[in-house]
Amino acid sequence: MNPGIDLQGTFIESVRGFGIPPGAARALWLPLPMLIMLVAATVSVLVLVWLERKISAAAQQRIGPEFIGPLGILAPLADGLKLVFKEDTTPSKADGLLFTLGPAIVVIPVFLSYLIVPFGQNLIVADVGMGVFLWIALSSIVPIGLLMSGYASNNKYSLLGGLRAAAQSISYELPLALSVLAIVMMSNSLSTVDIVQQQSGYGILGWNIWRQPVGFLIFWIAALAECERIPFDLPEAEEELVAGYQTEYSGMKFALFYLGSYVNLTLSALLFAVLYLGGWEFPVSVSTIANLIGVSENTPWLQVSLATLGITMTLLKAYFLVFIAILMRWTVPRVRIDQLLDLGWKFLLPVSLVNLLLTAGLKLAFPIAFGG
Repeated sequence: MNPGIDLQGTFIESVRGFGIPPGAARALWLPLPMLIMLVAATVSVLVLVWLERKISAAAQQRIGPEFIGPLGILAPLADGLKLVFKEDTTPSKADGLLFTLGPAIVVIPVFLSYLIVPFGQNLIVADVGMGVFLWIALSSIVPIGLLMSGYASNNKYSLLGGLRAAAQSISYELPLALSVLAIVMMSNSLSTVDIVQQQSGYGILGWNIWRQPVGFLIFWIAALAECERIPFDLPEAEEELVAGYQTEYSGMKFALFYLGSYVNLTLSALLFAVLYLGGWEFPVSVSTIANLIGVSENTPWLQVSLATLGITMTLLKAYFLVFIAILMRWTVPRVRIDQLLDLGWKFLLPVSLVNLLLTAGLKLAFPIAFGG
């Protein structure tokens, strides 16, 4: 387990040094993590859009964006500015209230889910004891916003896209939840921090990916379906539905859908890294690192270095998964809607149930290896 720093205590003590009372210092701290999270998530979307363009270009033997900033890094920012200043229109026969609420209901639960993501030791906005359950509950709200947007647009393509989105989310939420439940059972906790700490001590050999090989495949497939990434982008299939539930949207409302899609992909990659790849843990244990460089684990500079590297490890694992998701866009063909639903209900759901029962049996038979 990597050492960490109490950021809240450090901030409050620093502010009190300027003569501010403890209560006011705590009040200043409360919105700060949320603001940092929102800014970080938005910046990650800009990075993700740039990566998608560059990786897609490489997969197609193209160059990609080059001239808007060095290597085209300002192209996503130009996209964002364009959407901000673009005219925001509402169809004359649309339901105005639902049409406006739909994008917000899609985006807000995704941002709230970042509350329970541990980027490093003690680097989490809210270490909720029921963190995994909170994430599953929040993710179940998103299909309501998609269906609402498709219905409110008064467009047949939008309605079909909304119906597909709702059916797809319901179909893949169950296997996703069951695969995560197997991890919870092994970790004896619903806290994401406890799940990471349960994987520490043995380096890469202690990661859950080795104890849950079936579960991690189910989680990844279901996460791609939840994020509506190719080959599961049926709700917004351009060749069939124009843009699905997004067809009638423009300006900032469309930007919210665009933002939510990439934020959700980043969130899924981060949670995959936390649940299956040890989160901030290194491929070798901390004690091994300390022995190799000949210092004690409690050395202050080593603690700070490991805490910083822990954040880097979490992000590297997450962005590796993002790279795989982008690469799949250009290597795997889109499935049909009947194939999509058959995969969820007839294959992933039974397999995830069997995996959960097998995990329970192995936990009873081998309690040490399976977290008993």
